[in-house]
Amino acid sequence: MKKHLVNKFDKKTLPSLPRVLYEGRIVVVITEEVAEKAVDFLLSHNILGIDTETRPCFTKGRQNKVALLQVSTHNDCFLFRLNQLSDSPAVKRLLEDRKVLKVGLSLHDDINSLSKRFTFKPGFFLDLQNIMKELGIEDLSLAKLYANLFGMKISKREQLSNWEADVLSEKQKRYAATDAWACINLYEEYLRLKETHDYELEIVSPPAQTTDNPGIADGQTSENMPKTSEE
Repeated sequence: MKKHLVNKFDKKTLPSLPRVLYEGRIVVVITEEVAEKAVDFLLSHNILGIDTETRPCFTKGRQNKVALLQVSTHNDCFLFRLNQLSDSPAVKRLLEDRKVLKVGLSLHDDINSLSKRFTFKPGFFLDLQNIMKELGIEDLSLAKLYANLFGMKISKREQLSNWEADVLSEKQKRYAATDAWACINLYEEYLRLKETHDYELEIVSPPAQTTDNPGIADGQTSENMPKTSEE
C-alpha cells in the first residue's frame, strides 16, 4: 500500500497524532575541549541533522543571538551552547566541512544567525524545504512535514523557552535533539520515496473562508491570525 501524502497538511489534526521524541544520547557541549571531540565524532558520520535555537525576544525590532546549535546523528545528538562557546574553532570547522552532508530546514535563516556568532564559509548543507517540493508538498514546516510523512507530531512547546538558561532542562534538551534528529529521518524518507515512488499525493483544496466564523473577526484572515505552537 502506497504512502498517502497531501500537498497541504491540516494543522487541526496535529494534536491527535502520537508524539515522536528523540530517545538517543544527548551531550551538552560548553567547553572547547569537548567541542573538538564532538566535532571529530560527528564528522566521522555520513549524514547529520542540524538546527538552532535562539532565546525569544519580545521587544519589537530586537533579536538575540543564536544560543544553541544542535547536531545529530541517528543515535547521538550534541548540543553546542554557543552563548558559552565564544567563537569556537571546532564549531567553525564543523560548519565549514564540505564532506559530510548536513540537512535541516530554513537553513538560510540558521546560517545567517550563526554568521553573527562566527565568521565562516558554509560547507555541505541541504535544505529539506527545497527538495520536499519535488514530492508536491507545500506545507514545509518541520511539524507538518513530519506529520505528513510519518503520521506523528513534533511538539513545539519548548520553542519559546529560555535557551540561554544556566542549565537546560531535560525537556529543552529532548526538544532540541528531536528537531535535529527528525531532519535525518525526513531526508532518508524523501530518498526512499523518490527512488521507489511508493506514495500517492492528494491535492487538498484550502478551506473556504466564511464571515460567520466566530474565531475570525471581520476583515481578518487566517494568515494574519497568531499561529499556534504546533505550526
